[in-house]
Amino acid sequence: MAHYALLNENNIVTKVVTGNDENDPRLPEEFASWEEFYKDAHGAVECKRTSYNTHHGEHVLGGTPFRKNLAEPGGEYLPDDDGFKPVRPEDMPNGEFNKETWKWVDPE
Repeated sequence: MAHYALLNENNIVTKVVTGNDENDPRLPEEFASWEEFYKDAHGAVECKRTSYNTHHGEHVLGGTPFRKNLAEPGGEYLPDDDGFKPVRPEDMPNGEFNKETWKWVDPE
């Protein structure tokens, strides 16, 4: 099972869906990838695969991290970094996003 982030025109995650693994051979022939399939199926502007096991730039099971964080609705996909920036935590109104740790930090 894989997870896919549906994005709007501003690269904001509108929804995360569970879908087929990227190597699943049942991909309909009119699509080049499962990302393209889910983009079309949900009418999204863009779709990017995301990793359930990647948080703050690390894979929790010791594997290779993928796209920095698990995507979440309201978060943002940063194409130049090929990573997902999480939503700013409510308890950090002055928080700053740290691209080295891929998480929000309180500047105080």
